[in-house]
Amino acid sequence: MAIDLVSRAEWGARPPKGSYSSLGSTRGVKVHYTGGRVPPSIVGDHDGCVSMVKSIQDFHMDGNGWLDIGYSMVACPHRKVFVGRGPGHLPAANGPGLNSGHYAVLALVGNAGLVQPTDGILNAVLDAVDYLRAKGGAGKEIKGHRDGYSTDCPGDPLYSWVKKGAPRPGTSGGTGTGTGGGTGTGSGTAQPAPAWPGRLLRYPPVTRGDDVRTWQRRMAKLGYDIDVDGAYGPASKAVCVRFQKDRHLDPDGVVGRLTWNAAFAAKP
Repeated sequence: MAIDLVSRAEWGARPPKGSYSSLGSTRGVKVHYTGGRVPPSIVGDHDGCVSMVKSIQDFHMDGNGWLDIGYSMVACPHRKVFVGRGPGHLPAANGPGLNSGHYAVLALVGNAGLVQPTDGILNAVLDAVDYLRAKGGAGKEIKGHRDGYSTDCPGDPLYSWVKKGAPRPGTSGGTGTGTGGGTGTGSGTAQPAPAWPGRLLRYPPVTRGDDVRTWQRRMAKLGYDIDVDGAYGPASKAVCVRFQKDRHLDPDGVVGRLTWNAAFAAKP
């Protein structure tokens, strides 16, 4: 089956805010997930996929300040592949210093709602990989985002598939040589979340308490530079915003139930 591309014009992409950095070849591709909730309804509604891709681009450009959506391609449940930055252009989603090594392909699954990748999504990811190999000089590796960057991305179900060699649905053989498993810093076991304290941690005013200290300790374990002092002030809010952006959450700087649970589900 030939790749079913959705061009930037077809999904209504905004123009980039600047010029892309060129990328002539890579070791391969890193696979990502959204890190948030993906409505299961998109499986039967391609317009929902289009809306999600547009919202991700808006977040990357307006929230992160990036020049465009951070992914090279996006794979949806209908075995369609959205053109993001496309082949030959440096992505932004793999992490500082890691973007020149691999292209970035997003699968439209998340950590809630649609969590398990469908056959259509897996085929679309592999269609994107084949396209990037043919058009962008991508190498043979297929890795997860967590291979090299401290994150729970691309989620356990998708990462398990990557570690098996990223086989086409219905086959047993892998399609890539880099199948994950311990080349990065984010492959530890997820820690169950302590119960959300039932109040929002926010600033202003300064929020104080043992629950603040528990959250700060978790942020420090995840590698964020934060004082564990039990006082949620401007510095803690800034760390929260960075964490929320890293996990594609609403970057409001408030630790609510979703941000709290995401912090303890992330792998240090």
